[in-house]
Amino acid sequence: MQHKNPHEELWGLSYNPGNVLMLVVAAVIVFLIAYISTRNLKLKPTGMQNFMEWVMDFVKGIISSNMDWKTGGKFHILGITLLMFIFVSNILGLPFSVVIYGELWWKSPTADPVVTMTLAVMIIVLSNYYGVKAKGIKGYLGSFAKPMFFLFPLKIIEEFANTLTLGLRLYGNIYAGEILLGLLAGLGTMWGGLGFFAAVIPTMVWQGFSIFIGSIQAFIFVMLTMVYMSHKVSEDH
Repeated sequence: MQHKNPHEELWGLSYNPGNVLMLVVAAVIVFLIAYISTRNLKLKPTGMQNFMEWVMDFVKGIISSNMDWKTGGKFHILGITLLMFIFVSNILGLPFSVVIYGELWWKSPTADPVVTMTLAVMIIVLSNYYGVKAKGIKGYLGSFAKPMFFLFPLKIIEEFANTLTLGLRLYGNIYAGEILLGLLAGLGTMWGGLGFFAAVIPTMVWQGFSIFIGSIQAFIFVMLTMVYMSHKVSEDH
């Protein structure tokens, strides 16, 4: 059941080439979806164009629920990219996994805490960058002391807490789903053919539920991203 991750080193730094592979696959899939959806735009959208416009409107609604569009419109493309990339990453490992010589090469990249924490750090860094850009260094640092100065240490702790919760929530949900799928696959190899018949229906049900969980987690990640952005760039926060 347990398979080790592939391991390589480059310039003294260790990395998981399986993660790199899966992130590239997810990026290519998202690029192809975006390209196919927008290569032949029509006034009356149909098919993939209709889907892409729905995604754009959905993300616009998330942004508008957290800040005014004049302020948050610049994050529209970021939100669309995150939503599609994280959703695709969440479901890549659902149909199957690929193990080569005991090393796990094909899985959902978001089932690895290194990937999800990297995404979380990226969002926190971006939110702070746009906060400084919107308010200036003095105004931005001053916002940490509002409404009272003694809250400054708590707001610093909040930055680290936001990073942890954003990354670990995504990782925990996707990893748990793939573990259960692995257990069900193991059940399918027991008791001869009886194990297969006992596991096939629960596996199909759990895969359907995992798609739902993957979409919900992508939505939550984008929603929290826009919440953090609004806290940094909006004057009323």
